[in-house]
Amino acid sequence: MARGVTPQLLFLLVWGTMVQAAQPRTDLLNVCMNSKHHKEKPGPEDQLHQQCSPWKQNSCCSVNTSQEAHKDISYLYNFNWDHCPIKMTPKCKRHFIQDTCLYECSPNLGPWIQPVDQSWRKERILDVPLCKEDCELWWKDCQTSYTCKSNWHKGWNWTSGFNQCPVQAACHRFDFYFPTPADLCNEIWSHSYKVSNYSRGSGRCIQMWFDPAQGNPNEEVARFYADAMSGSELRGAPLLLGPTLVLLWLFL
Repeated sequence: MARGVTPQLLFLLVWGTMVQAAQPRTDLLNVCMNSKHHKEKPGPEDQLHQQCSPWKQNSCCSVNTSQEAHKDISYLYNFNWDHCPIKMTPKCKRHFIQDTCLYECSPNLGPWIQPVDQSWRKERILDVPLCKEDCELWWKDCQTSYTCKSNWHKGWNWTSGFNQCPVQAACHRFDFYFPTPADLCNEIWSHSYKVSNYSRGSGRCIQMWFDPAQGNPNEEVARFYADAMSGSELRGAPLLLGPTLVLLWLFL
């Protein structure tokens, strides 16, 4: 044993490591992704545009980003919602605008942020538990709109500068490519979302739609999953630290 390090001191150091593992993962709360248009840190944005306005008290997006999120083809990603000859219905498009606002503006997605090595972003979200009502309404309102792909993250023809359907991809109604709500929400953005069995207001799923006058319900959800991740780390700690603690206790 190193000089000056008693068994009692080492015991306390190891125990302190376990206690620290039990603390909430504050690094997952109130954070912005390292991505193309996100702010470095969240903060108030009083003039957020229309459907992005629920995040104006604390936002990861700028006013300009919120304005661009409402355009059919914006400079954000040069993505064309109307990539089929029959244009997307307004009630369907509003869900994609809200989806963009959640992605760009929310500071409550920390538990699901993952590192990626892509030219346009260093982080992404994965398996965000989207409330089942939000997913079901998105799917219902988009059934009669048209698309040519089930995964909108990749496989497009970008030769024109914005996304176009690949040559062999036929346009069909959404319910052809997405037979169920889960197919839409889970697959369209490469599993960025994972439809939840929980309902809005449960504190266990992320809401894409909410009334800011009632507060942001996603703050509670992020805290719950951050705490759960801390608990998972603690449950794994005894496998590594338990034998050490037993041996040290014998020396005391």
